[in-house]
Amino acid sequence: MRKILLLALCAISLFSCNDKKTTEENQTADSTSVTTVSDTIVSTSYQVGSEATDFSLKNVDEKVVALADYPDAKGYIVVFTCNHCPYAIAYEDRIADLNRKYAGLGYPVIAINPNNPAVQPEDSFELMKARVKEKNITYPYLFDEGQKVYPQYGATKTPHVFVLNKENGKNIVKYIGAIDNNYENPNDVSEKYVEDAVNALISGKQIAKTNTVAIGCTIKV
Repeated sequence: MRKILLLALCAISLFSCNDKKTTEENQTADSTSVTTVSDTIVSTSYQVGSEATDFSLKNVDEKVVALADYPDAKGYIVVFTCNHCPYAIAYEDRIADLNRKYAGLGYPVIAINPNNPAVQPEDSFELMKARVKEKNITYPYLFDEGQKVYPQYGATKTPHVFVLNKENGKNIVKYIGAIDNNYENPNDVSEKYVEDAVNALISGKQIAKTNTVAIGCTIKV
C-alpha cells in the first residue's frame, strides 16, 4: 500500500513539474515576442543614413505640401515644432534665420507641428495660422494630422531637427537632433549643429556631429 502511495505522489509531482515547465516556456516565448515587437517599432524610426520617404501635409494656407514640391532643393531642414512649447518659442527666430540663410542655397526649412490638439489645444490648426501671421513666418508650417509622420521620423521633442540631403533621387537623413547648444540665449551659442551640418553638405565635407540630443517638450499624443 505504501509503495502504491509513493508511486502516486511521484506521478503527481512529475505532472506538476511538466506544467510548470510548460508555463515557463510560454512566458519566455511571450517575452521574446514582446521584445521582437518593440525592436520592430524602434527600427522604424529614421537613423542617420536612412532614406526619408515623402509626405503630404496641410500647410497653414490650406494647401497640401510635399517635399516633391521643391524640385530644385538640394535637401531640407525638417523641424518638428509647435506653438505652445517654451523651447519651440525660444527657437522660432533661429528657425526663421535658418530658412533665410539656406532656402536660397537649396535647403529650405519645412516645419511640422506633430502635436495632438485634443491634448494640447494651443497647437490647433487655427492657432497655427494665427502664429504664422503674428511671427510673419514665411516657411511652410504643416500640420501632422493623425500624427502619422513624426513617428516615422522618430521625433520625440519640439523642436527636433532632421537634415535631409538629396542623393540619387532619394532624401537621405544626414543629421538628427538639436538646432544648437543653447536654447536659452542665442548669443551664448557655441555650437550651431544644424548650420554646421548644412554648411558641410554644401561644401561637400563630412558632418562633424551627425547626432545630438534634442532638447524640448515631449510630443503630445
